[in-house]
Amino acid sequence: RGGAKAEANRPTARAIPRVLAYFPFSPWVLWMFPACYWTRGSRNRTMSPQGTFPRPGLRRDACDKEREGRVFVITIVQSPNPLLNTVCEPCDLDDKGLKKLARQMAKAMYKNDGCGLAAPQLGVTKRLVVIDCDQDEGEQDPIVLVNPVLVDAQGDPVVEGEGCLSCPGISVPIARPPFARVRYFDLDGEEWEIEGEGLLGRCLQHELDHLDGITMFERCDPIARIQALRDYELARAAGAKPGETSLETRVR
Repeated sequence: RGGAKAEANRPTARAIPRVLAYFPFSPWVLWMFPACYWTRGSRNRTMSPQGTFPRPGLRRDACDKEREGRVFVITIVQSPNPLLNTVCEPCDLDDKGLKKLARQMAKAMYKNDGCGLAAPQLGVTKRLVVIDCDQDEGEQDPIVLVNPVLVDAQGDPVVEGEGCLSCPGISVPIARPPFARVRYFDLDGEEWEIEGEGLLGRCLQHELDHLDGITMFERCDPIARIQALRDYELARAAGAKPGETSLETRVR
Protein backbone atom coordinates (compact mmCIF):
# COMPACT_ATOMS: atom_id res chain seq x y z
CA ARG A 1 0.00 0.00 0.00
CA GLY A 2 2.83 2.35 0.90
CA GLY A 3 4.40 1.71 -2.53
CA ALA A 4 1.16 2.45 -4.32
CA LYS A 5 0.70 5.60 -2.29
CA ALA A 6 4.24 6.70 -3.02
CA GLU A 7 3.72 6.05 -6.72
CA ALA A 8 0.64 8.21 -6.71
CA ASN A 9 2.48 11.02 -4.95
CA ARG A 10 5.34 11.16 -7.42
CA PRO A 11 5.73 14.45 -9.28
CA THR A 12 3.79 14.55 -12.51
CA ALA A 13 6.90 15.81 -14.28
CA ARG A 14 8.12 12.19 -14.56
CA ALA A 15 5.23 11.45 -16.91
CA ILE A 16 6.62 13.78 -19.60
CA PRO A 17 9.97 13.52 -21.45
CA ARG A 18 12.90 13.70 -19.03
CA VAL A 19 14.50 16.62 -20.80
CA LEU A 20 11.35 18.70 -20.32
CA ALA A 21 11.24 17.81 -16.63
CA TYR A 22 14.74 19.21 -16.16
CA PHE A 23 14.25 22.30 -18.33
CA PRO A 24 10.50 23.01 -18.34
CA PHE A 25 10.87 26.62 -19.41
CA SER A 26 13.90 26.42 -21.70
CA PRO A 27 13.32 28.06 -25.11
CA TRP A 28 15.90 25.66 -26.55
CA VAL A 29 13.79 22.66 -25.55
CA LEU A 30 10.63 24.18 -26.93
CA TRP A 31 12.41 24.71 -30.26
CA MET A 32 13.98 21.25 -30.43
CA PHE A 33 10.93 19.19 -29.58
CA PRO A 34 8.79 20.09 -32.61
CA ALA A 35 11.88 19.86 -34.84
CA CYS A 36 12.66 16.33 -33.64
CA TYR A 37 9.03 15.32 -34.01
CA TRP A 38 8.89 16.53 -37.63
CA THR A 39 12.15 14.77 -38.51
CA ARG A 40 11.04 11.48 -37.01
CA GLY A 41 7.73 11.63 -38.85
CA SER A 42 9.34 12.38 -42.23
CA ARG A 43 11.45 9.23 -42.10
CA ASN A 44 8.31 7.11 -42.34
CA ARG A 45 7.42 8.54 -45.75
CA THR A 46 8.47 6.52 -48.78
CA MET A 47 10.37 8.40 -51.47
CA SER A 48 9.45 7.65 -55.07
CA PRO A 49 12.07 6.94 -57.79
CA GLN A 50 11.67 10.51 -59.06
CA GLY A 51 12.88 11.80 -55.69
CA THR A 52 9.49 13.12 -54.62
CA PHE A 53 7.18 11.88 -51.91
CA PRO A 54 3.85 10.24 -52.81
CA ARG A 55 0.73 11.83 -51.46
CA PRO A 56 -0.29 10.57 -48.00
CA GLY A 57 -2.35 7.38 -48.20
CA LEU A 58 -1.40 6.64 -51.82
CA ARG A 59 -0.01 3.14 -52.26
CA ARG A 60 3.21 2.46 -54.16
CA ASP A 61 1.45 0.56 -56.95
CA ALA A 62 -1.02 3.40 -57.37
CA CYS A 63 1.87 5.84 -57.68
CA ASP A 64 3.47 3.65 -60.34
CA LYS A 65 0.27 3.56 -62.35
CA GLU A 66 -0.10 7.32 -62.03
CA ARG A 67 3.47 7.87 -63.24
CA GLU A 68 2.93 5.52 -66.17
CA GLY A 69 -0.14 7.50 -67.18
CA ARG A 70 1.73 10.79 -67.28
CA VAL A 71 3.28 9.96 -70.62
CA PHE A 72 -0.17 10.15 -72.19
CA VAL A 73 -0.50 13.81 -71.34
CA ILE A 74 2.83 14.82 -72.86
CA THR A 75 2.14 17.81 -75.05
CA ILE A 76 3.01 17.29 -78.69
CA VAL A 77 4.77 20.31 -80.14
CA GLN A 78 2.51 21.98 -82.68
CA SER A 79 3.21 24.30 -85.57
CA PRO A 80 4.26 27.12 -85.70
CA ASN A 81 6.63 26.29 -82.83
CA PRO A 82 10.19 27.05 -84.05
CA LEU A 83 11.40 23.70 -82.67
CA LEU A 84 9.75 22.06 -85.67
CA ASN A 85 12.03 24.04 -87.99
CA THR A 86 15.22 23.11 -86.15
CA VAL A 87 17.77 20.74 -87.68
CA CYS A 88 18.24 18.00 -85.09
CA GLU A 89 21.55 16.80 -83.69
CA PRO A 90 22.76 13.18 -84.03
CA CYS A 91 22.11 10.92 -81.07
CA ASP A 92 24.91 9.51 -78.97
CA LEU A 93 24.53 5.74 -79.29
CA ASP A 94 25.75 5.35 -75.70
CA ASP A 95 23.06 7.67 -74.35
CA LYS A 96 21.12 5.68 -71.73
CA GLY A 97 18.19 8.08 -72.00
CA LEU A 98 17.33 7.08 -75.58
CA LYS A 99 15.32 4.03 -74.52
CA LYS A 100 13.17 6.05 -72.16
CA LEU A 101 12.64 8.73 -74.80
CA ALA A 102 11.72 6.09 -77.39
CA ARG A 103 9.14 4.57 -75.03
CA GLN A 104 7.59 7.97 -74.43
CA MET A 105 7.47 8.67 -78.14
CA ALA A 106 5.84 5.31 -78.91
CA LYS A 107 3.17 5.77 -76.23
CA ALA A 108 2.43 9.30 -77.38
CA MET A 109 2.20 8.09 -80.99
CA TYR A 110 -0.29 5.32 -80.18
CA LYS A 111 -2.30 7.52 -77.84
CA ASN A 112 -2.84 10.04 -80.64
CA ASP A 113 -3.51 7.47 -83.39
CA GLY A 114 -0.30 8.20 -85.29
CA CYS A 115 1.88 5.88 -87.34
CA GLY A 116 5.11 7.83 -86.83
CA LEU A 117 6.65 10.38 -84.49
CA ALA A 118 9.96 12.24 -84.47
CA ALA A 119 11.77 13.43 -81.35
CA PRO A 120 11.36 17.17 -82.10
CA GLN A 121 7.60 16.65 -81.94
CA LEU A 122 8.11 16.05 -78.22
CA GLY A 123 10.49 18.98 -77.92
CA VAL A 124 13.74 17.00 -78.16
CA THR A 125 16.01 18.01 -81.03
CA LYS A 126 17.61 14.60 -81.49
CA ARG A 127 17.64 12.43 -84.61
CA LEU A 128 15.29 9.77 -83.29
CA VAL A 129 12.15 8.40 -84.95
CA VAL A 130 9.50 5.87 -83.96
CA ILE A 131 7.19 4.32 -86.57
CA ASP A 132 4.53 1.62 -86.79
CA CYS A 133 2.64 1.45 -90.06
CA ASP A 134 1.10 -1.98 -89.43
CA GLN A 135 -1.56 -1.52 -86.78
CA ASP A 136 -4.46 -3.17 -88.59
CA GLU A 137 -4.80 -5.99 -86.05
CA GLY A 138 -4.34 -3.75 -83.05
CA GLU A 139 -0.83 -4.99 -82.28
CA GLN A 140 1.77 -2.48 -81.21
CA ASP A 141 5.26 -3.22 -82.51
CA PRO A 142 7.10 0.09 -82.95
CA ILE A 143 10.38 0.38 -84.85
CA VAL A 144 12.90 2.78 -83.33
CA LEU A 145 15.27 4.49 -85.75
CA VAL A 146 18.33 6.18 -84.26
CA ASN A 147 20.21 8.58 -86.55
CA PRO A 148 18.26 7.50 -89.66
CA VAL A 149 19.50 8.45 -93.12
CA LEU A 150 17.55 8.31 -96.37
CA VAL A 151 19.79 6.35 -98.73
CA ASP A 152 17.38 5.84 -101.63
CA ALA A 153 14.01 7.04 -102.93
CA GLN A 154 12.62 5.66 -106.18
CA GLY A 155 9.63 6.07 -108.46
CA ASP A 156 7.68 8.90 -109.97
CA PRO A 157 6.38 11.24 -107.26
CA VAL A 158 2.84 10.48 -106.14
CA VAL A 159 0.61 13.17 -104.63
CA GLU A 160 -1.30 12.05 -101.56
CA GLY A 161 -2.78 13.79 -98.55
CA GLU A 162 -0.67 13.67 -95.41
CA GLY A 163 -1.57 14.40 -91.84
CA CYS A 164 0.75 15.27 -88.96
CA LEU A 165 0.37 15.16 -85.19
CA SER A 166 2.07 18.56 -85.04
CA CYS A 167 -0.41 20.07 -87.54
CA PRO A 168 -3.77 18.73 -86.36
CA GLY A 169 -7.02 19.22 -88.18
CA ILE A 170 -5.73 19.26 -91.76
CA SER A 171 -4.48 17.04 -94.54
CA VAL A 172 -1.97 18.44 -97.03
CA PRO A 173 -1.33 17.09 -100.56
CA ILE A 174 2.37 16.28 -100.87
CA ALA A 175 4.29 14.67 -103.74
CA ARG A 176 6.78 11.98 -102.74
CA PRO A 177 8.49 9.01 -104.40
CA PRO A 178 6.55 5.87 -103.47
CA PHE A 179 9.64 3.89 -102.40
CA ALA A 180 12.17 4.74 -99.71
CA ARG A 181 15.15 3.00 -98.12
CA VAL A 182 16.56 4.21 -94.79
CA ARG A 183 19.68 3.20 -92.91
CA TYR A 184 19.56 3.53 -89.13
CA PHE A 185 20.80 2.21 -85.79
CA ASP A 186 18.66 0.45 -83.22
CA LEU A 187 18.78 1.13 -79.49
CA ASP A 188 21.53 -1.49 -79.08
CA GLY A 189 23.79 0.31 -81.56
CA GLU A 190 23.39 -2.20 -84.41
CA GLU A 191 23.04 -0.87 -87.94
CA TRP A 192 20.00 -1.81 -90.04
CA GLU A 193 18.15 -0.84 -93.19
CA ILE A 194 14.43 -0.56 -93.68
CA GLU A 195 12.66 -0.11 -97.00
CA GLY A 196 9.11 0.08 -98.15
CA GLU A 197 6.59 1.73 -100.41
CA GLY A 198 3.12 3.07 -99.99
CA LEU A 199 2.36 4.15 -96.43
CA LEU A 200 5.70 2.97 -95.05
CA GLY A 201 7.72 4.75 -97.72
CA ARG A 202 5.78 7.96 -97.21
CA CYS A 203 5.97 7.74 -93.41
CA LEU A 204 9.74 7.27 -93.50
CA GLN A 205 10.21 10.35 -95.65
CA HIS A 206 7.76 12.39 -93.57
CA GLU A 207 9.49 11.63 -90.25
CA LEU A 208 12.98 12.21 -91.62
CA ASP A 209 11.78 15.61 -92.82
CA HIS A 210 11.04 16.47 -89.19
CA LEU A 211 14.66 15.76 -88.26
CA ASP A 212 15.77 18.33 -90.84
CA GLY A 213 13.32 20.97 -89.66
CA ILE A 214 10.90 20.47 -92.55
CA THR A 215 7.15 20.32 -91.94
CA MET A 216 4.32 19.65 -94.39
CA PHE A 217 4.06 23.37 -95.07
CA GLU A 218 7.61 23.50 -96.42
CA ARG A 219 7.26 20.24 -98.37
CA CYS A 220 4.07 21.00 -100.32
CA ASP A 221 3.94 23.25 -103.38
CA PRO A 222 3.39 27.03 -102.90
CA ILE A 223 -0.27 27.08 -103.90
CA ALA A 224 -1.13 24.15 -101.64
CA ARG A 225 0.80 25.81 -98.85
CA ILE A 226 -1.35 28.94 -98.92
CA GLN A 227 -4.50 26.85 -98.63
CA ALA A 228 -2.96 24.58 -95.96
CA LEU A 229 -1.96 27.52 -93.77
CA ARG A 230 -5.44 28.99 -94.09
CA ASP A 231 -7.06 25.66 -93.18
CA TYR A 232 -4.67 25.20 -90.29
CA GLU A 233 -5.59 28.54 -88.75
CA LEU A 234 -9.25 27.52 -88.89
CA ALA A 235 -8.42 24.14 -87.37
CA ARG A 236 -6.49 25.73 -84.49
CA ALA A 237 -9.36 28.12 -83.83
CA ALA A 238 -11.74 25.15 -83.73
CA GLY A 239 -9.52 23.36 -81.19
CA ALA A 240 -8.23 20.56 -83.39
CA LYS A 241 -6.28 17.91 -81.50
CA PRO A 242 -3.33 15.72 -82.57
CA GLY A 243 -4.55 12.77 -84.58
CA GLU A 244 -7.32 14.68 -86.34
CA THR A 245 -6.83 15.26 -90.06
CA SER A 246 -10.14 16.97 -90.75
CA LEU A 247 -12.59 19.28 -89.03
CA GLU A 248 -15.51 17.22 -90.33
CA THR A 249 -15.27 14.87 -87.34
CA ARG A 250 -15.82 17.86 -85.01
CA VAL A 251 -19.03 18.94 -86.76
CA ARG A 252 -21.99 16.85 -85.65
